[in-house]
Amino acid sequence: MTRIGIDRVLVGTTPLTARQVVAVAREGSEVTLADDALDRLAAVREHIDELARGTRPAYGISTGFGALALRHIAPERRVDLQRSLIRSHAAGAGTPVEPEVVRAMMLLRLRTLMSGHTGVRPQTALTLARLLNSGLVPVVPEYGSLGCSGDLAPLSAVALAMMGEGEVFGVEGALVAAGPALVAAGIEPLVPAEKEGLALINGTDGMLGMLLLALADLRQLLDLADLTAAMSVEALLGTDRVFAADLHTLRPHPGQMESAARMLAVLADSGIVASHRGDDCPRVQDAYSLRCAPQVHGAARDTVAHAATVAERELASAIDNPVVLSDGRVESNGNFHGAPVAYVLDFLAIATADVASIAERRTDRMLDVHRSHGLPAFLADDPGVDSGYMIAQYTQAGVVSELKRLAVPASVDSIPSSAMQEDHVSMGWSAARKLRRAVDGLTTVLAIELLTAARALDMRAPLTPAPVTGAVRDLVRTAVAGPGPDRHVAPEIAAVVELIRAGAVNEVLDREVNL
Repeated sequence: MTRIGIDRVLVGTTPLTARQVVAVAREGSEVTLADDALDRLAAVREHIDELARGTRPAYGISTGFGALALRHIAPERRVDLQRSLIRSHAAGAGTPVEPEVVRAMMLLRLRTLMSGHTGVRPQTALTLARLLNSGLVPVVPEYGSLGCSGDLAPLSAVALAMMGEGEVFGVEGALVAAGPALVAAGIEPLVPAEKEGLALINGTDGMLGMLLLALADLRQLLDLADLTAAMSVEALLGTDRVFAADLHTLRPHPGQMESAARMLAVLADSGIVASHRGDDCPRVQDAYSLRCAPQVHGAARDTVAHAATVAERELASAIDNPVVLSDGRVESNGNFHGAPVAYVLDFLAIATADVASIAERRTDRMLDVHRSHGLPAFLADDPGVDSGYMIAQYTQAGVVSELKRLAVPASVDSIPSSAMQEDHVSMGWSAARKLRRAVDGLTTVLAIELLTAARALDMRAPLTPAPVTGAVRDLVRTAVAGPGPDRHVAPEIAAVVELIRAGAVNEVLDREVNL
């Protein structure tokens, strides 16, 4: 997707932005720590050290964790307590999650540490920042988080690497032992002090990181969906009149109005649309998949906007348990519960599935000789001998079916854990994982619609497409040849997917569309 282009991110007491998180996660932007925030960490840590020396029990400082919170821990065993917490909680399983997810999670946890509400030492925050800047990526298994008490198992895998244990992906991507990798990078392994084990693992950073990455992708994919829908309208000899602004002010959902405006701009000056605009055109109205595209895409845009509001609030949060308040109190709380993030992750998966579903219907319409208004069956060069894009639509249909399954909410589930101490959980991590798969699926579905619509526009010659759709069609032609006898289609789909992921299609849109 389009590059953010932020070289350095300062982490202190102020909230990070979504763009900063994406830049660090995907582009390797360097992280620096604010001096005033480090000074505050040192001052807060003195208070934690006083509690550790006192006789009154303090959760996570002089007691066990979760269902073992009533167990008093002797001072000489408290370093062992922190290490044991991290080792035991790093209990994930499955395939390692993507490096960009791990990097986002590390940055977000670092921001909470730097807030001054967790009680960690400055050197602990510095160790995490150095690990992030080193390019080493802790191995974080996919399964293990229930989205409550934070993303415990995934964050524990990161903390384990900070201790020089477990495994990391090296700078070149090879799997290596964490200890020697830290030494080679000049990073001294962390020996966690009182309270630091909890502070390193008790947050919603994994699910929030995946939400922010998905939002960045979905914004661009929704722009792309407006484009592919407009290309399909054009290829199917549909009308652009239904996208007029005065129609959409009658139902003033912001996303709907934006999508309609974008589609109208994309179709401006289309020779194909102009060719059937006269009174002799017998068609009264287009099918829903064409006519209602702004309503569906717009609802998805509004869902993205709502999710972004939740993400912005979460970015401004300092999540830990217990938390150090400004007056020095150390209080247990439930802010680690992932429900706010989990709900919007699920909501986005529903919207993603629906945008893909309507795109598949448009594609199918272009391939059906009975509904395509003059296009050859399946856009084949010699229908019967050639199958054209018949099976590409099968692929779309298979992906859309999978997206419908992924749209089933994870956040309505809960399973008790920790001897019923943690008796209601959010499943937010699971919601985030399936949303990532859904975003990939939508990318594939839109790539196939783009591939199909580009061929259909070619087949409308000598009628000319709009300048914008023509420019996008020409971009597709740099990777995929035009109409002709059947070829191996899978590489063509993959090539268009790569154009989308590289941001090339959106760059053409940004250059050509003036709103």
